[in-house]
Amino acid sequence: MAIFNYKKICLDILEGLSSHQKEVIVRRFGFDSVQRETLDSIGKSFGVTRERIRQIEKDAILKIKSKLNNFGEVFQYLEKELKKSGNLRKEDVLFSLLAEKEQFPYLFFLFSLKENFKRFPETKETYSLWTTSLDSLDLAKKIINDFSKKLKEIGTPVPLEKLISSFKSFSEIKNDYLLSYLEISKIIQKNQDNLYGLREWPEINPRNIRDKAYLIFKREKKPLHFNEISQLIGPNALTQTVHNELIKDPRFVLVGRGMYALKEWGYEEGFVKDIILKVLKEAKRPLTKEEIVNEVLKQRFVKKSTVLLNLSNKKYFLKLSEGKYTFQKA
Repeated sequence: MAIFNYKKICLDILEGLSSHQKEVIVRRFGFDSVQRETLDSIGKSFGVTRERIRQIEKDAILKIKSKLNNFGEVFQYLEKELKKSGNLRKEDVLFSLLAEKEQFPYLFFLFSLKENFKRFPETKETYSLWTTSLDSLDLAKKIINDFSKKLKEIGTPVPLEKLISSFKSFSEIKNDYLLSYLEISKIIQKNQDNLYGLREWPEINPRNIRDKAYLIFKREKKPLHFNEISQLIGPNALTQTVHNELIKDPRFVLVGRGMYALKEWGYEEGFVKDIILKVLKEAKRPLTKEEIVNEVLKQRFVKKSTVLLNLSNKKYFLKLSEGKYTFQKA
């Protein structure tokens, strides 16, 4: 973890400031509290305007910068660590790599002192980040934009390697750099299976019980009972709630007693009799009961006797003299 005591370094840097200057810096950067304070809140406690606090802060920073050469080793180290990630890193990830959480305010302060460290606050598309190169930030944004378009074309989460292989111009960029560039994106995110996709996709960012169930089906790749799905989601998923949510969502098809599957796998909606009707209509010829049973059991997890019971319904099906079956025409 940290090879420097950033708190001690920052306190050493503040030596020589007036008491007011030191207090403004400490409160503005949150050295002694959970959150940084605003110019207004500090101004009110001082009994002066926010502009006066801004001037005190500015004067303090100018005085601090005049002696930063004495701390060259720490700044060289911070720049070196940032360069390892392609000169760009998501703020919380960068700080976590450098120190424990209680030292984050001091790191923020140190990075703020050097002009070669540039911070970009959080936006709708990116998280807060630090960079030493605007070219690296431009490249990161291009990669995110191009990968987003490709993911929309593919329509499903994919490994990073597949994304990279779609762009020859990106294949020469180190994987560590690419990971750092994608890390700042709110548009593209990685799921627990290390697959990349768009944030709004349920495979990436499940929002509710239905999305979580969908992810489980995609991972397990087989029909499941709602009890099993509930257990796989976790202790907070009530079994009856899971069952109710599966019934409501058109992505899921009831294929047996309590058994569900994904519609996208080719499972048809409806009761057993509906499946028999579809089998006979698609065959365009009478079928033996064995042929019908075999086809229905590809769609439904029921007993053979259940299929035969439905097949005996004369309202829908007709048994021909040769022992084969067809459907009753309206």
